[in-house]
Amino acid sequence: MHWSFLNLLGFGGKFGSRSWRNGFLRSFFSPELSQPAIDGLVWNHLGGGWVPPTHEWETDRGWPGLAGARWSTSAGGEPDGEAAGEDLEVIYHTPIMADEVVQWLEPGPGKIILDCTFGGGGHTRRLLARGANVVALDRDADALMQAYELAEDWDENFVPLRTTFDRYPEIFEETGIRGVDGILLDVGVSSWQLDSPNRGFSFRFDGPLDMRMDRDAPLTAEEVVNTWPQDELSRIFFEYGEERAARRVAGAIVERRGRKPILTTGELAALVATVVPRHSGAHPATKVFQALRIAVNDELGCLERALAQAHRWLRPGGRLAVLTFHSLEDRIVKNYMRRHSEPAIDRPEWPAPRPNPECWYRLPVRKAITAGAREQAENSRSRSAKLRIAERFD
Repeated sequence: MHWSFLNLLGFGGKFGSRSWRNGFLRSFFSPELSQPAIDGLVWNHLGGGWVPPTHEWETDRGWPGLAGARWSTSAGGEPDGEAAGEDLEVIYHTPIMADEVVQWLEPGPGKIILDCTFGGGGHTRRLLARGANVVALDRDADALMQAYELAEDWDENFVPLRTTFDRYPEIFEETGIRGVDGILLDVGVSSWQLDSPNRGFSFRFDGPLDMRMDRDAPLTAEEVVNTWPQDELSRIFFEYGEERAARRVAGAIVERRGRKPILTTGELAALVATVVPRHSGAHPATKVFQALRIAVNDELGCLERALAQAHRWLRPGGRLAVLTFHSLEDRIVKNYMRRHSEPAIDRPEWPAPRPNPECWYRLPVRKAITAGAREQAENSRSRSAKLRIAERFD
């Protein structure tokens, strides 16, 4: 990797020598490790340091400036595309509302954009193609394999890191990034995750009840379904899935698991279908699966924490773009942007409105942007997508 991008981040001429660069990166990642100790290890920001690789399928592509450091799935098992006999290049290329994202983030030479959810890399590729420098995050090891492949083609402009998107402030503080010109949050599960049976996100395939976006994380959907109390299951089905039959579904799960554990997506979907009637084209288990996925990955909590810090890191005129795919996510984003774009606030007990000390944004588009008719016809998953934009005040 060339270091012009890192110079842009505020390090100036510090990256003049290879030894200094290696020393800096070691101090960022794990100060106590020497270069020989780092060689052959895998950096996992989620795990808090350099760790031994856990699968033999690795690349020889080292972390910038660290000769010999290697990256692997660090999750065990084959990458999903390989396991399914699919071409990874194919399954990682369907960004939603890519043209609209580029239009509103206005990427260009000299600008730094944070892509909080690399996913298939479609949005990142569009941003890089316009000349922007991109820091991309993802908690999924399979996604990061694609990110490191992409880094070979954009080695001067692209830095991929494995972490949850709510932890970007830690990365910025540790690396000295002082601000960015745009932040993109593409919330929710990726298409290729839904289409991978062994990830357990979808009832369309019979697979393990997993649903982890980070397969190193301890909590799985199987654990939730088979060990959580009935009241807690009912709560998440109602709050995260907006499932009206939440109590009945939770009761059926507890009754069934008392006789035999529920281990696969097919078993769970079939059980839910006996409780929830099919009123429309949607499968009866749709809302239950959504709720489990949100609970397993703390999706709404991550979203709230990421939004809460965005104003600190956006430069004046920088824009926040958030893509959501269901009403719970969109409600959080809508309320956040509205609350922090109102110049004045009022309460019944006050004699007059007062200036809003947390008015950080203006809204160039007050309503959510939706995909065009052509995109919706070509990609059914874009039909539920909503894009909201906020611009940091000067």
